Amino acid sequence: MSEASLGPSSSGAEARRALEAVLMVAESPVTPAQLGQLLELAPPDVDEVCRRLAAHYTATERGFVLVRVAGGWQLQSAPDLDAYVERFVLEGQSSRLSAAALETLAIVAYKQPISRAQVAAVRGVNVDGVMRTLQVRGYVEEVARDPGPGQAALFGTTTMFLEKLGLDSLSELPPLAEFVPGPDTVEAFEQGLRPPPASIP
Repeated sequence: MSEASLGPSSSGAEARRALEAVLMVAESPVTPAQLGQLLELAPPDVDEVCRRLAAHYTATERGFVLVRVAGGWQLQSAPDLDAYVERFVLEGQSSRLSAAALETLAIVAYKQPISRAQVAAVRGVNVDGVMRTLQVRGYVEEVARDPGPGQAALFGTTTMFLEKLGLDSLSELPPLAEFVPGPDTVEAFEQGLRPPPASIP
């Protein structure tokens, strides 16, 4: 795809350049509506320009890609260059989540809205500290209150969660069925845990 195929006019070229400039400095995905307001274009037209740019970047093997995530458009490093990006990033940064935090985040993602007590019941341990960490990192937030006694806070994932996973919406999460063992496997596992029958003298 050539630069000319991205749009016919000089005004179209200016819109593309403005779009690139905005996306370059944006810290989070920018919605078509926001971009449309800036560029004075209808959101569907913004989506079309972004799709053309994304195809152009891919075809010309740039070091970055334009992707739609969390309901908006964002520039990201090309996935096949992750090794170089990881080499650039200092090892041992605090941005890495612990296994406990990842497990808790997965529970919230699939069961939201969910309370701390419900998450703790699934994990079998207290999760107050881990939930606070996930809130501070911006991956989960309070989204509602339980109407029952005590009105416990209910939590869900944030836009940042979608952004980090490269998802446009929660509907793109892989089905849980893919990670649940079949009944035969569960039965075999349970049999292995059962004590041997006592011998009768």
